This record gives sequence, structure tokens and C-alpha cells, in this order.
Amino acid sequence: MAVTANKNVDIEADPGAVLEVLADVEGLPSWSPVHKTVEIIDRFDDGRPHHVKMAVSILGINDEQVVEYTWTGTTVSWDLVEGSQQKSQHGEYTLTPTAKGTHVAFELTIDPKIPIPGFLIRKGTKTILEAATEGLRQQVVG
Repeated sequence: MAVTANKNVDIEADPGAVLEVLADVEGLPSWSPVHKTVEIIDRFDDGRPHHVKMAVSILGINDEQVVEYTWTGTTVSWDLVEGSQQKSQHGEYTLTPTAKGTHVAFELTIDPKIPIPGFLIRKGTKTILEAATEGLRQQVVG
């Protein structure tokens, strides 16, 4: 069964600075405890990552996955191409300029291959959301 979670954060930096951190996918393990290794398979012509292989671990569940990124001026999204523990995954950051910086809306939908108890889903979701928002904010503003 697919699970969707979302969280928002305000970052005191312009959207370009936030996109710069998000485009540095190889740096993910430094601010996201979920990401263990990240390897860019190929890039778009502008240098941004297109296909990325990563090893992630959450609550003792390890997954090797390949995701495909899509970039616009205000969004970063990715979809699972292949994974050992998931049937599908879609993640998206939407950036909106504000008077003080950038409002970041993060949403993630994951469909695990095996049933996972609800309490583990809630605990894992909390960890992922914190890394994706507060971890990002700390990486951008220092």
C-alpha cells in the first residue's frame, strides 16, 4: 500500500541557493541520514543529475535504488526506476519565493514491496520528512 507524506519549511535563502543544494545529490549523505551512498549515472545537458543510483537505509530496511530526476525553475522531482524494496516512489520539492527567502513544500509517496506495520511507517516517515526539510534547511543556511 502506497504511503504519502508531506512537510513544509521556510528557508532564509533564495530559491536558487536551495536548488543548488538539491542539485548536489552526491552531497545528500552529509545532510540526510537516510542516504548512505549516491552515484550519478548520467546528467542533463545543463549538468543537473538525471539518473541517480543510491543506497538508502531507514529503520533497518536497506534499499538499492535508481531514480530519475526532473528539474524546473521551481521544482525538483524524482521517480523510482528500480528498487529492491519499493514498487514505486515519487518525491517532489516545490520552491516558492517569499519576502524572507523560500517556502519549500516537500512531498513523498512510497509503495513498499512488502507490507510494513503502521507504527514503522509513521516512525520512518518522520525521519524522512525531518531530513528532507530541516536537514535541507541546515545545509542551505549552514
